[in-house]
Amino acid sequence: MRFALDDEQRQFAASLRELLTEADVPSAARRWAVGDAGEGRALWKQLADLGVTALAVPRDVGGLGAHPVDLVVAVEQLGRHAVPGPVVESVVAVPVLLAEIGHRDWLPALADGELLATLVAPPDVPFALDADVAGLVLAADGAVGAVGVVDGPVGSPERSIDPTRRLFRPGPARPLATDLPGAVARAVNFGVLGCAAQLLGLGTGLLEMAVEHARRRTQFGQPIGAFQAVAHQLADVYVALELARPLVYAAAVALGSRCGTATRDVSAAKVAAGDAAHRAARTALQVHGALGYTHEHDLPLWLTKSRALVAAWGTPAVHRARVREALR
Repeated sequence: MRFALDDEQRQFAASLRELLTEADVPSAARRWAVGDAGEGRALWKQLADLGVTALAVPRDVGGLGAHPVDLVVAVEQLGRHAVPGPVVESVVAVPVLLAEIGHRDWLPALADGELLATLVAPPDVPFALDADVAGLVLAADGAVGAVGVVDGPVGSPERSIDPTRRLFRPGPARPLATDLPGAVARAVNFGVLGCAAQLLGLGTGLLEMAVEHARRRTQFGQPIGAFQAVAHQLADVYVALELARPLVYAAAVALGSRCGTATRDVSAAKVAAGDAAHRAARTALQVHGALGYTHEHDLPLWLTKSRALVAAWGTPAVHRARVREALR
């Protein structure tokens, strides 16, 4: 099977990359971290204008009804530029969940970008990301297939290693659907796929920052990227990312065809993308040296997000166990 993107998908990725390169995403992320979502919401509106927020929404309610591969294309770019907000939840998991349970009231607003949504689905998603900004907070229980909406206040945020990830433990939920474990499982699988795509993008962004710094920073009269010790580390990151990418796209194909191996495939993709992003983060920090620890530099925005997402939507241990059980 060939996983190459078609011309339309490559153009979509290029349009997103151009938009996010011109936007001051680090500024929006820093403001988001302190509770000022205005700049970030303006960025989300621009993404909606390009169709990002409508990708997973069915066509009959104003969405694009896109293939999961198109979701990966978009979310990878959002990760590459460290876009703040409930990317996986609002763009991927919640639209899929609402469509699967047949509850479509909020889908047009999600497609238009007027509504941000988030989701809590224990045990792998124990917190509702950015519930203070989201206009819709859903709670899902995969064991019994129950889905509800949280109407009340969400309380105070829990601390995260990534300051742009504001985590909440929402209160009781008003029931929307029951006895639909398959719908919840499919939405969670989409969430895992989205997280893998975001990690893949973050790793790519970290590699690009490290390569650019290695070109500009000189030592002993030459760029540090000319030294084999640095070049080999950067090459290892590139290889890890390129090995993870086909696993992420293969998982998207499996979800799109409702293949029986989809759960195994998204878990394998999450592990590979997480490992690649972790390697990229460590290498980028080593290449930047002490500069990478300073809050004034943009690198920590990528470092902390990648570290947080490695454990989000199921830890590496959880997903390795799922792959192991599937192979048995």
